[in-house]
Amino acid sequence: METKTRIAPTPSGLLHVGNALSFAVTWAIARHNKSKIVLRIDDLDNIRSRPEYLKDIFDTLDWMELDYDEGPKSTPDFLQHYSQQLRISEYNSLLEKLVGEKLVYACDCSRSQILQHSPNGIYPRTCLHKGIPLDSPNVAWRVKIDQEHKIYFQDLFLGAMAIDLGASMPDFVVRRKDGIPSYQIASLCDDINMKCNLIVRGKDLLHSTAAQLFLDQAIGNNTFSKSHFVHHPLITDSTGEKLSKSQESFALASWRKSGISPQKVWEAIFQLFKWEKATEPSRNLFLKLFTLSELSRLE
Repeated sequence: METKTRIAPTPSGLLHVGNALSFAVTWAIARHNKSKIVLRIDDLDNIRSRPEYLKDIFDTLDWMELDYDEGPKSTPDFLQHYSQQLRISEYNSLLEKLVGEKLVYACDCSRSQILQHSPNGIYPRTCLHKGIPLDSPNVAWRVKIDQEHKIYFQDLFLGAMAIDLGASMPDFVVRRKDGIPSYQIASLCDDINMKCNLIVRGKDLLHSTAAQLFLDQAIGNNTFSKSHFVHHPLITDSTGEKLSKSQESFALASWRKSGISPQKVWEAIFQLFKWEKATEPSRNLFLKLFTLSELSRLE
């Protein structure tokens, strides 16, 4: 069976070394497996999207010499033909399937109200039995999940996974209060429609994978459920926190502006893998050295 993966950044800030690592890992896994690569830019949350952030994605991939087989070639091409804003109707169709299965209910809780009843931020199912009409103004749509519901899947790096979705992400949002479908809906819909069946992402998205598997099974699709998954370790800062796009000092764009060669970012990635210092770190040498088992070096 033909496999296809995707490089799926969000244009919500300037890219950093953590993004470069994820791009490189996805690219290498795909090329080793002779899989096609789609560039899919997740711009559904267009409030944070900026033209300079979109340009940074193309500049970074070009700078790192990471090629892909499908998707936009430039910012204008993306905005005209590939933006998620052009696929809203597809996401709404998936939402309607959930509504048809009677798995969705309306919630008018604010974030502060949720925190009042649940200091850890986990939604306490406040509106599950309120019967608020779905077409009410200023309501989010949530999907019903049994409290004991667990999601099981196999990860090619981490092994057998069991995510307690009912406890960790109970009744997560599938449509925001502004009427925009959630990330979980858009990502699942795009993976299904683009036939992406090799899902490479960071370990911080394990629960998102579980949420999307739940949705895929809830609508009776079971396409996403047949995918292969790889969740790789993340790069953290000196405090142990995941790198943020708000930390300008890590931005690759500033490296390029300073005239730093792309070898510098490959050198940084090689150091993260604790590989012996190479004379000329590069895309080709990364492909030669990389295997899935090498991901354990990042932990």
